[in-house]
Amino acid sequence: MKENKINFFDITIIKNYDNPSFDIYIYIYIYIYIYIYIYIYRKPTTTDVFIPNDSCNRRQHKIAAIKYFYSRIKTYKLTPENQQKENSKLQQILVNNKYDVSILNKISSKRKEKQDNQKMKWAKFTYVGTETKFVNKVFKITNVKVTFATGNKIERLLSTQRKQDQNNYKKCDIYQLNCPTYKMKYTGQTDSPFKMRF
Repeated sequence: MKENKINFFDITIIKNYDNPSFDIYIYIYIYIYIYIYIYIYRKPTTTDVFIPNDSCNRRQHKIAAIKYFYSRIKTYKLTPENQQKENSKLQQILVNNKYDVSILNKISSKRKEKQDNQKMKWAKFTYVGTETKFVNKVFKITNVKVTFATGNKIERLLSTQRKQDQNNYKKCDIYQLNCPTYKMKYTGQTDSPFKMRF
């Protein structure tokens, strides 16, 4: 650690004893306030170049890097000043890679929608026909979302049902032998069927 500062993965952690803003995590150790500042760290050789908007790549691959940068700003415990600084930096990166800055608004709304969906409660029912529609109507007045499944899965229809062998002497497993004379027990493990082992 140099000057109470260390670079760890993609963040810079700074330990400071000054008076910070109230948004910073506060740690108390022997009645001394130690404040931890978190910044986004970029290597000196970083070019901030990723897949340009005019390249012949899938849209999902192009958006992936932007989502990562945006998620990093929202997830890390940055001060409001640092968040604003990183937002400006991200907008500049988008412009340099020929993206429209308005894409951040779309990512933000989708992120919020995803978080709202995660808070919802879901109920799963097996689809049986018209009766299932009635169940769906009942749940519409609640805050529970309904999803339906079917028992006629391809895996179930194509796979053959094997009968399990109930003969324990044909299995390979952990076993225990009891000696009736000395009241002793022997516990072992076999990779071959127990009958052969015995």
